[in-house]
Amino acid sequence: MTRVLDVARVRFPRDDEPDPFVRFRRLTHAWQVATAAGMSDEEFVARVRRLEAAIAVVDGRGFVRTPCTRVPALARRLGLTGEGALWVKDETGNVSGSHKGRHLMGLALALEVAEWLDPGARAAHERHGLAIASCGNAALAAAVVARACGRALAAFIPEDADPPVVARLASLGTRTEVCPRAPGVRGDPTMHAFRRAVAEGALPFCCQASENGLTVEGGETLAFELVSTLGAEPLDRLFVQVGGGALLSACVAGLREAVALGVLARLPRIHAVQSEGCFPLARAYALVRDRILAGQGPVVGARVEGGVAFDAGQARIMQRADRGSDVAGALDYAIRHRSEFMRPWETTPRSIAHGILDDETYDWHLPVAGMIESGGFPVVVGEDVLGEASALAFETTGIAVDATGAAGLAGAIALAGRGGIAPDERVAVLFTGARG
Repeated sequence: MTRVLDVARVRFPRDDEPDPFVRFRRLTHAWQVATAAGMSDEEFVARVRRLEAAIAVVDGRGFVRTPCTRVPALARRLGLTGEGALWVKDETGNVSGSHKGRHLMGLALALEVAEWLDPGARAAHERHGLAIASCGNAALAAAVVARACGRALAAFIPEDADPPVVARLASLGTRTEVCPRAPGVRGDPTMHAFRRAVAEGALPFCCQASENGLTVEGGETLAFELVSTLGAEPLDRLFVQVGGGALLSACVAGLREAVALGVLARLPRIHAVQSEGCFPLARAYALVRDRILAGQGPVVGARVEGGVAFDAGQARIMQRADRGSDVAGALDYAIRHRSEFMRPWETTPRSIAHGILDDETYDWHLPVAGMIESGGFPVVVGEDVLGEASALAFETTGIAVDATGAAGLAGAIALAGRGGIAPDERVAVLFTGARG
């Protein structure tokens, strides 16, 4: 499920409202549905602020614009020399300590509107509760927002979930179910359990747009803030760490809409970053690329340290052909034949960046399309680079970001080390999760 923005009827906000869910409300499905049905703008804003206040009681903070700053010391370490060469969007101080809360806040607002439209729906929803599959940050965010909303939440978690995370979930009243891997069963066992719960009536309160398409909307506020900060000077590259894919889907969708609304001149080259321990999105991209470039010479990427090195020249060919039938046909075929392109990782994923080890990139199609459209491509990184990125992030910014949260920076380090970034380019990375 995706949304279509009517650019003739909405405008990109220019105000300085710090709360992203107030500032960008007119760009949400929830606001559009509510006001079309008779809710006033003032009442919608009041509902947002009431929910924010409840979240602040639970977590000690609500949603505000997160910092996006230039880091010259980090730029120099990457060999970048231009003014404003490297920007860091820091989500580690967000609700529950990561960007995940943005996704869940968007879902909570949509749920509020649905129940305003149908007052009898709340009782039906409460009978089955909310459900999420997560290894950490997403479950924490869902637990905080669900507690603030007064809703029951079931979290399906892996065997190796961090004990402090499990304890925090329990303190928030979340029911947890540990889901061990079963021999011969492919895919993430937490997702299997989550889908069973949804089939039995639970509402998908999650960060996978494949399970609830509205989750992307809340994440788009991050991209809108990035655009607002950078203004008229476009980025050349954006590196985004990818596990399940909702964050990158939200970034692609938000940046596309900013272009459509005339506040961004063009998309930056978008790079999805995954670990050598598990890179289903990079594999899917390669299969789509091969289909697009079939008949145009060798297209198989070189192998680099167990990961995949992608050809920037081939990315440029696909970008130029993005509106052509080859690209559109390949992407359409990929949607209709998902299992040929996106399938569960064959072995148990392992990495210090445990938060991006989803067996599948559930929200995979929009990231692949966004990379092709922008001339970007995936970057697959090793454990040494992931560790280096987390350490370098703290050294140059003082931000205690974990290996998962700094994985986008790891992608920038890896590509710069291969000479893939020009010294005068403008680059942005996202720090998405704090160290526990």
